[in-house]
Amino acid sequence: MELANWTEVSAFFLKGFSGYPALEHLLFPLCSAMYLVTLLGNVAIVAVSVLDAHLHTPMYFFLGNLSILDICFTSSFVPLMLVHLLSVQKTISFIGCAIQMCLGLSTGSTECVLLAVMAYDRYLAICQPLRYPVLMSHRLCLLLAGAAWVLCLLKSVAETVIAMRLPFCGHHVVSHFSCEILAVLKLACSDTSVNEGFLLVGAILLLPLPLAFICLSYTLILATVLRVPSAAGRRKAFSTCSAHLAVVLLFYGTVIFIYMKPKSKEARVSDEVFTVLYAVVTPMLNPIIYSLRNKEVKEAARKVWGRTWTSW
Repeated sequence: MELANWTEVSAFFLKGFSGYPALEHLLFPLCSAMYLVTLLGNVAIVAVSVLDAHLHTPMYFFLGNLSILDICFTSSFVPLMLVHLLSVQKTISFIGCAIQMCLGLSTGSTECVLLAVMAYDRYLAICQPLRYPVLMSHRLCLLLAGAAWVLCLLKSVAETVIAMRLPFCGHHVVSHFSCEILAVLKLACSDTSVNEGFLLVGAILLLPLPLAFICLSYTLILATVLRVPSAAGRRKAFSTCSAHLAVVLLFYGTVIFIYMKPKSKEARVSDEVFTVLYAVVTPMLNPIIYSLRNKEVKEAARKVWGRTWTSW
């Protein structure tokens, strides 16, 4: 029976907003514009971090990784979602669904870890300024970023394989705009307790623990900054952390709101719209926050643009 179900599943239907055509036509230009801004903003952050020698520091190395993550995350589902918003045929192949699921899990998990690593970097820069160049070496930066990418990818591959090996039966309609793992698990016609337990362990490791580490880092940073005698020194220290702290609050605030709020028995379209906007808006705001709150990024962008314009 399981083998038959396995071989029969060749595609899934992504329900999304198929029952609300007017909403689809409204979301298409909105999401298209935000996706374009996300790509341009994050590509600009990566380009500036690479091309300007003054930004070859651990802070901007991790910021570049965050921008690449945001590009990968949005590109894993937004292009197909935009096609589906204007199409009657809203299907995705079995393999395509697995790839989309894995990319979504991997990039989201990596961002949780990377935000914690960035908080640790700010802690060392402010609380251990004299030893900072030695403690946060280029080799350690590569190790931390590489470990975040690789370990989260392996975890996501394992979660995806376990989920997609389940026997699926019935209509194969995913009540979501993408192959979100919890939505796909609802289609399984066998026990999913192992999958849910695996996801719960992963969620505990990647949500409360990094958030607790970030809170601890900023508590120590705050204690150190308050001991700085000059007001100018305190402002400078706070300015180096404000952008990262804003991104942390935005990311974790929306995640907690979406996944920790009481679930209704029936899916509401308002929840789906909020989820779409969160998934598109958060990656769009990250480069805006860092560019607006950081003089070094704005100055580097002007220099890079000036050199590019002169060469043309």
